[in-house]
Amino acid sequence: MLQHFSYKSMFENTQLPGWTFAFFYDNKRYTGDYLPEGEIVWHTDAPSDEENVKKMVHELMIFHVYD
Repeated sequence: MLQHFSYKSMFENTQLPGWTFAFFYDNKRYTGDYLPEGEIVWHTDAPSDEENVKKMVHELMIFHVYD
């Protein structure tokens, strides 16, 4: 489970798509960019179970940004 998930727009004009995010998972902090196409670019090393974590990030972004 992701903890302390946060995100913010990459641009001052918040109408432009693209967000940076950060969270803790398995006691390690991860950061990255969430691009408009749904692609995730990690700023840190990717988690060992990257596909599972990507699904959780996508779900949170859909809930917070697109709803």
